[in-house]
Amino acid sequence: MSPIRFAIPLCAWRHLSVLRSVQSLRGRQCGGARPRCSSTGLNGERSMEELLRRTVTPLPTYETRDKSPPPPDSNSLEFMYFYRKLNKEQKLVFLEKLSKEFGVDHRGVSELAVKLLDTQLRDSATVLQVEDRLRYSLTPRYRHLLGHISRVEGGVKFLVDLRADVLGITTSKVTDSPHMRDLNSTLKSLLSEWFSVGLLRLERITWQSPCELLQKISQYEAVHPVRNWTDIKRRVGPYRRCYAFTHASMPGEPLVVLHVALTQDISDNIQSIVREFATLDAIEEVQKINSAIFYSISSTQAGLQGVELGNYLIKRVVRELQSEFPHMAQFSSLSPIPGFAAWLQGFLGQYRKEGRAAELLSEQEWREVEEVTGAAHGAAALETLRALLGSGEWLRSERLVRTLEPVLMRLCAWYLYGEKRRGYALNPVANFHLQNGAVLWRLNWLADTSPRGIANSCGIMVNYRYFLQETSTNSATYLQNKVITASEQVLSLVSQFHKNSKL
Repeated sequence: MSPIRFAIPLCAWRHLSVLRSVQSLRGRQCGGARPRCSSTGLNGERSMEELLRRTVTPLPTYETRDKSPPPPDSNSLEFMYFYRKLNKEQKLVFLEKLSKEFGVDHRGVSELAVKLLDTQLRDSATVLQVEDRLRYSLTPRYRHLLGHISRVEGGVKFLVDLRADVLGITTSKVTDSPHMRDLNSTLKSLLSEWFSVGLLRLERITWQSPCELLQKISQYEAVHPVRNWTDIKRRVGPYRRCYAFTHASMPGEPLVVLHVALTQDISDNIQSIVREFATLDAIEEVQKINSAIFYSISSTQAGLQGVELGNYLIKRVVRELQSEFPHMAQFSSLSPIPGFAAWLQGFLGQYRKEGRAAELLSEQEWREVEEVTGAAHGAAALETLRALLGSGEWLRSERLVRTLEPVLMRLCAWYLYGEKRRGYALNPVANFHLQNGAVLWRLNWLADTSPRGIANSCGIMVNYRYFLQETSTNSATYLQNKVITASEQVLSLVSQFHKNSKL
């Protein structure tokens, strides 16, 4: 347990040292021991406006854009220090001011747009120059500050966290400001450039990795929570691999983490991966390794949402594993199905409302449910079934488990294959793997019997299989034609759903 005791004081000491350095710098720049951006001025909008006018410098003219000296680092540091002192409500006001009052010069853009129309009959050089001026004028004033912040120590991480705040505001509908959406778009564009795959480092996490990194891997695990140090040691031990993308501007901070199990066959349940291990000192027998199972992928930075990382991480890891195990032939995920149970409750409720309860199950299936539960025929039996599925009590009856297996499997197959949002899979995990070119390959009954697995997906999990020679074609088919490539098992279950649900 000594690594835990060591990591926390070390991180706290480093944080305190950085904070003291920034405060000292602020004091010298503001002409005294207390910085101009002290907490005494945070409550008024005037202090925000003064700070923004001071740090968000005007765009250089088109003619001087490559010759103007960069603003001092103190502008970026002062902006960062000021923003971190704000509470949630103050951040909203601050970001609205930044995005609206320090964005694009719309009058200048309009004038250049008119000028561009007037030059359409001129020579190409003139038209191109006016287009370039117009392009430059569309740059928000705050974009240059964001670029300069990225160059100071801790600046990139600050901007990632800043975008997380902006995303939180826009998705919570606290404001419907188009200026805030434009700020989010600008931040996403910048972060996509800075976190392009060529600038990322693939790092294999082992028990010899720094303690702080192992602790973060444990904390960030969003799919199958890590219970203790022994658990994380096993997840990076024999027959397991753990990889992460890191970035030079955020040292020691994993951006996206992928856990892999090395198995003989494609796994059909998560218990065999996260609960059953070889001994920690076991020697891997290469002849027993034929499959790589991606059983958990977690993005750690909310501010990098929408920036392609997970897709590239899987591709890089596949190449790494092929290099280590040239004979490896099978690559597949073993994925949870978040949202299925919630969708199912709504789906059953809709059938009850429409008086179509009898259409969901066969007569024999309804008879079994009614006999086990003692519920009356029709709507009462459906409501009883909804309650049992919502509470997880259905697992207590082996007879009910056997009866509900074909029912829930075909409903789940339809949820993954047939339920869409704008033509693409409604389920976010399915959409991710299908975009990558995987095949919706196999549904697995009672593959996750943990309370979380039962509550989220009635215990069902799914394999998205990567046939390496077909991923590009499958991805294009899905993205361009919105067609899901699925196995015979899945298509058969979907057909059963259509037959039983009268669709």
